[in-house]
Amino acid sequence: MIKNYLKVALKVLARRKFFTFISLFGICVTLLVLMVVSAIFDHALAPHPPETRSDRTLGIYRLSMEGPENHQGSQPGYGFLDRYARRLAALPEVERFSIVSTRQTAVSYVGGKKIESALRRTDGEFWRILDFEFLEGGPFTPEAEKNAQFVAVINETTRRRFFGGKPALGRTIEVDGQRFRVVGVVRDVSILRDSFADLWVPISTAKSSTYKEQWMNGFIALILARDRAGLPVIKTEFQAILREAERHLPDPKNYQTLTSGADTLFEGTVRRNMSNVPAGRVRVIMLLLMLLFMLLPSLNLVNINLSRILDRASEIGVRKAFGASSRALVGQFVVENLVLTLIGALAGLVLAGLVLGALNASGLIPYARLTLNYRIFFYGLAMALFFGVLSAIYPAWRMSKLHPVQALRGRSA
Repeated sequence: MIKNYLKVALKVLARRKFFTFISLFGICVTLLVLMVVSAIFDHALAPHPPETRSDRTLGIYRLSMEGPENHQGSQPGYGFLDRYARRLAALPEVERFSIVSTRQTAVSYVGGKKIESALRRTDGEFWRILDFEFLEGGPFTPEAEKNAQFVAVINETTRRRFFGGKPALGRTIEVDGQRFRVVGVVRDVSILRDSFADLWVPISTAKSSTYKEQWMNGFIALILARDRAGLPVIKTEFQAILREAERHLPDPKNYQTLTSGADTLFEGTVRRNMSNVPAGRVRVIMLLLMLLFMLLPSLNLVNINLSRILDRASEIGVRKAFGASSRALVGQFVVENLVLTLIGALAGLVLAGLVLGALNASGLIPYARLTLNYRIFFYGLAMALFFGVLSAIYPAWRMSKLHPVQALRGRSA
């Protein structure tokens, strides 16, 4: 029966080309936008190299100090993370703990040309939490950071800018007046990834040691759990550490409480950009916006489908007169709409691939490699099925209520 449904569906879609084109256009554009947006979110937040262990990684991305009349919020400082947050490393649930600076713009001059690079200062554990793809050499060690060795890991774009793409291992690079020996070259990491930078150097090579005492600004911490089951324990323990740290605030007259969290990547993104808004609420809002975006073209498709039903009233009347059940007619119409939607989704998928390829080539998102992976394909398929069923329900119900005599006269009610 499904085979017959499909044959009829294709013939019906070919018969009214204008209605079919309008429907396909709406479906294609809607799913194109949703798949491109989904691909960007997937590229930024899903497990991709070097953040392949993000499902069991937490971060301390933001710290707020509050008082009755004062509020200060930013990234945490090295002093707070080293003195208090590092205690998490002693938990049996924690495999690795790392402190890394936020991105800073570093200036260099090569052949009289000014080059700006994104610089991050890290410890040695950073390279054991993240899974970078090394093209040359390897990471610097915890001992190199402890001994303030002037070594650097650079990305392939920095290698091209400074050395014309030739091997960089062992060569010297000058950044912000400091000279570093290159010990490793990694593949470019997209600017949308939290681990993005052009070069990484040891924290201890900073020009000043004042960072060691700072509670606020300039650093984040990464915590790798042994397994996902340990994440709630780490979150709870960090809140206990915050309460203990509150008793030692540097300015207790103006600030009495600390607010922060050991967050997943999504939670950390929300906390950094929306402060106290719960991550769960943001997920719900995003889902509602996606549904609303799909609902509007679905309503247009419903109207088009109703017009198609009126146009086929006589056909429906004949089929009912010869004993076709309402269930069979509804099934036929739903299959027709799903075939239409899947064709539109296929076109949207192809266009989404072209758009993402154009975005990659344009350089609008530095180092981005946006792709349509299996997750995006699944999202697109799920959205297409939802779109097809949603826009078929009411027209199919109207079809099932047509009286044979009225339908044969070309009437809809």
